[in-house]
Amino acid sequence: MKEITVVTGNEDKAKEVAAFFEGICAVEHVNLDLTEIQDDDIGKIAHFKAHEAYELLKKPLIVDDTGFFINAFKGFPGAYASYVLDTIGISGILSLLAGLPDRSGTFVTAIAYADSEGIQVFEGEVKGKITKIPRGDNGFGYDPIFEYEGRTFAEIPLKEKSMISHRARALAEFKKWFIENRA
Repeated sequence: MKEITVVTGNEDKAKEVAAFFEGICAVEHVNLDLTEIQDDDIGKIAHFKAHEAYELLKKPLIVDDTGFFINAFKGFPGAYASYVLDTIGISGILSLLAGLPDRSGTFVTAIAYADSEGIQVFEGEVKGKITKIPRGDNGFGYDPIFEYEGRTFAEIPLKEKSMISHRARALAEFKKWFIENRA
C-alpha cells in the first residue's frame, strides 16, 4: 500500500487527510515547524512550505494552507486566518460581524505536493455563511461558526466533513492528478 506523508503541525488536519484516504493508502503524519511566508495567495504559501519540507525530508509529501475569506470584510482574514483565530478568535469574528447583513464567506485550501520532479498545487473551496453563535462539538478552528448547507462544520462528523470540505476538494484534485501522474 502506498503512503502519503502529510507535513503539518495541526494533528486535526492530518486526521482529515487520513480520513479522506482511508482504504486507499496509508497516511504518515510528520510535524515540522515550517516557515510561513506572508502573502495573500495561499497557493504561494503552500508552495513555499512544500519546497522547504521536501528539502528537509527528501521524500514525496503534501502540505497545505487554508484561507478564510469573509465577504463583509472584503476577504479578510484570507490567508491570515490562523493568525486572526489565534489573536481575536471566533468570538472576535462574530463581534465584528454583529449587525452586518452579509455573513457569507469562503474557505479555500491549497494542497502542495512535492517530490523529486517538482511541486504541484491544488486548490479547493467551499462557500457558506458565518453563524451568529458557535454550534457543534466536532472540528477545529472556525468550524463552529462556518455553516455549509444548514450545518456548521463542527456539526458534521469528521468522516462526512472529510468528503465535502475545502480540504477534501483540494485533496480530490490532488488524488486525481496523483493517480494519473505518479501512481
